[in-house]
Amino acid sequence: MIQFYAPDIAVTPVLPEGESHHCVKVLRRQPGDPVEVIDGKGSVYSCRLLEAHPKHAMVEIIGRRELPLPWTYGLTIGVAPTKHLDRMEWLTEKLVEIGVNRLIPLRGDRSERKELKTERLEKIAVSAMKQSLKAVLPRIDEMTTVSNVIRSTDARQRFICYCDDSVERRLLSRELQPGEDVCILIGPEGDFSPAEVRLALEYGFVPVSLGDTRLRTETAALFAASTVHVLNQL
Repeated sequence: MIQFYAPDIAVTPVLPEGESHHCVKVLRRQPGDPVEVIDGKGSVYSCRLLEAHPKHAMVEIIGRRELPLPWTYGLTIGVAPTKHLDRMEWLTEKLVEIGVNRLIPLRGDRSERKELKTERLEKIAVSAMKQSLKAVLPRIDEMTTVSNVIRSTDARQRFICYCDDSVERRLLSRELQPGEDVCILIGPEGDFSPAEVRLALEYGFVPVSLGDTRLRTETAALFAASTVHVLNQL
């Protein structure tokens, strides 16, 4: 069944304007038709359409069930957005489909992109959440400096993906401990600066490699998230 997203459905049984339009104008749902609504917090609501208004479709809640994420550990990916925004949008979609708890756009010393509006990424995340049949919307932070993320993360496992061979790195796949919260930092096209790497090491981050092939920023972030999930399923 097609899912609709309404974060306040438990309090206000009305679909947001965009979801109402999709329900009524695109899918042509009529009063009395069943609709399934997710709140982005882990709940799925079985509803019946009461008023087929294209801007504020009203529903009646019939039942509710929990749909937790299929993994129990926290996965945070911090990644420096690329110069071309469409690549960051693609990454957001794929990370949500594969599974991530939190996405942090990083502003590093060598970042080409210094500003980022997250509204577009949040819309993409909602669409990917629905497409992948999840009911939990990942947290997408505002752009944050690398140093702030390094100092504030509380994940048990902390990794920084770094390309410079002057720092000894280990394979992520060999360092990861399944079942524990993990935070992985992916740098910009120009990599992390030496100062950022030194700070990360001071705060317990482990410098890691994703293999022998040099990957684009968005490819590296997706590969890292996939590695975490695969190793946790073994």
